[in-house]
Amino acid sequence: MPSTEASSSHKYYQILLSELLLPQTETRANVGIVNGREAKPHSRPYMVSVQFKEQHFCGGFLVSERFVMTAAHCRNNSPVLTVVLGAHELQKKSGNLVRIKVESYHQHPDYSDKSFHNDILLLKLEKNAQLNDNIKWISIPTKEGDIEAGSVCSVAGWGRLETNGNESDRLMETNVTVMNNNKCESKWTKEDFSGDSGGPLVCGDTAVGVTSFGDPDLCNSPELPEVYTKISAYLQWIKIYSDKRF
Repeated sequence: MPSTEASSSHKYYQILLSELLLPQTETRANVGIVNGREAKPHSRPYMVSVQFKEQHFCGGFLVSERFVMTAAHCRNNSPVLTVVLGAHELQKKSGNLVRIKVESYHQHPDYSDKSFHNDILLLKLEKNAQLNDNIKWISIPTKEGDIEAGSVCSVAGWGRLETNGNESDRLMETNVTVMNNNKCESKWTKEDFSGDSGGPLVCGDTAVGVTSFGDPDLCNSPELPEVYTKISAYLQWIKIYSDKRF
């Protein structure tokens, strides 16, 4: 895999922080969808639960029949992961749920678990997902670019509903507003995440970011906005894979 090494400042703004978000009304994307709303069942058919020993610990999203995109920190040295597709209620043993093992893990070669630079991971499934009304992939950007500050986008996940609270069994969602990079970068000194990491930042009908980190001690606060890895900064790396969607 080719390296995307560049000057630290370029990587920091274009790769790690990329598009940074300020909660508009009710979100803490990496701690959970705090005070959000329950998503309409299967209205986000691209959403994936990334699991270890059949326990949800990260979100993800289907970007083709064979690949799920998530955050690199979600691997966390787990030897075997599975993904669950077509879910709304994770604990409901429904015939609509599809569990598929991960065949191979494609972490960005420059990912750092200390700084969370290049926090992006592709999971190749052991077989193609069978698409239907409840299971569909979502588009990713086709060229490099930024989302304009002030744009309203959305996030979803099965993460915690309140600080230090329980994770949600049902998929939750909320809106977030894109913040200026320089303004957001100046606020951050530490990282944390839980439950919703790896899920998509969706603007329109396109996944433009991967949930990377936030701070659990300042829910609903602009003091430490959530951080998302910008997908469009990684298109050359993504195209390494032979999947026809890329």
